[in-house]
Amino acid sequence: MLKEIVIAIQSYFKAHQFISKHKLWKWIIPPGILYAILFFIGLYFFWNSADAAVNYLSQVTGIEKWLHRQHSAALSFLFIMGGIMVRLILVLFYFSLFKYLFLIIGSPLFAYLSERTEAIIEGREFIFSFKLLFKDMARGIKLALRNIFWQTVYTVSILILSFFPLIGWITPVISLFVECYYYGFSMLDYSCERHNLSPSASIAFISKRRGLAVGNGLVFYLFHCIPFLAPSYAVIAATISLYHQNLE
Repeated sequence: MLKEIVIAIQSYFKAHQFISKHKLWKWIIPPGILYAILFFIGLYFFWNSADAAVNYLSQVTGIEKWLHRQHSAALSFLFIMGGIMVRLILVLFYFSLFKYLFLIIGSPLFAYLSERTEAIIEGREFIFSFKLLFKDMARGIKLALRNIFWQTVYTVSILILSFFPLIGWITPVISLFVECYYYGFSMLDYSCERHNLSPSASIAFISKRRGLAVGNGLVFYLFHCIPFLAPSYAVIAATISLYHQNLE
């Protein structure tokens, strides 16, 4: 798995060289700027709502008043850490919802970029087809909805675990890796679909190569230092990382 994560990370460097060499910036910058604007606006409102939700919950349960009566620095520290962990998980959940919304809206672009990337690598002429594009879009949306369901199940389980002291402190890390896996999964599936893998076959194939999915999603998150590059770089990197894999 570690080797696959390294391959996925290296694919981002190759993606940058690939984009520069083949002058694909017009497919990267405009949608990337839109992504960055929507992301930061949504993050601002979600962080405020998550903070308000945690404060409301602590007031309703009376835990703050109880902590004041205990006069215990250790208990107060545990409560503060628990609140931070809950907020972090909620923010990661926001990432998840926003990501899937953008995946659904941007599915035509991602399907196009993945197919064009493979055509350039193979040195063949890229023939645009609306029929194939809509087919890829439908497949991407269907799997995105499937992944929303399963990731929500895992996130709720992790959120419950976050309320437990000490153990709950590692839950944001667990949540991050779950999030990375499902985002990378979505990016890799465009290549799987193009090689005629059914949704179930694609799920089985990517499950055996979790490292590629986790690595792709992990760099995607790091790319949020320059967020407008994140989504398109991710799909091109995923296509490159899967190109030499046996997709039959």
